[in-house]
Amino acid sequence: MIICAGRNEVFNFAKPMGVGMVESAINLTRQCLFDKPDYILFIGSAGSYGNYKPFDIVESTSAANIELSFLNNDCYTPLDNVLNSENRLVKNETIVNTSNYISTNFELAQKFNHYNVGIENMEFFSLVSVAKEFDINIAGIFVITNYTNEKAHEDFASNHEIAMKKLTNYLIEKQIIK
Repeated sequence: MIICAGRNEVFNFAKPMGVGMVESAINLTRQCLFDKPDYILFIGSAGSYGNYKPFDIVESTSAANIELSFLNNDCYTPLDNVLNSENRLVKNETIVNTSNYISTNFELAQKFNHYNVGIENMEFFSLVSVAKEFDINIAGIFVITNYTNEKAHEDFASNHEIAMKKLTNYLIEKQIIK
């Protein structure tokens, strides 16, 4: 099953799950309860912490939920904040960070790269969490739309249409869709 966030990231070959951690977790849980898929491929956009440039494609089976305050030793969590899908469906092991907030402090956000956390997407961690609960293999394929800096939203908006086309073309080239 191919899924996407929804709203302005809708594809005719993917089922929308909702934007952010809560909507996506609720809707994927509902999907799994009523019609459990054999595998899940999430596709969508992401912001770069600096090692990837706009329009790069990143594949991953690893997701994190690490807040910016962690990078300054201003918080801790007793929860598992990095998850991996057991079956490696894709080639890249860049960790995708997830938060309901978009990072705009590029200097701070670049510190994520030291932990192999290279990009951020608002849904992936919650989707991996649900998939693991239902024992479903999951992977993500992301197109970079922006850097995580003060122009993040502006760049996302101006690059989004081209990025979605590049992502679709990539899926066709990889014979994931026709």
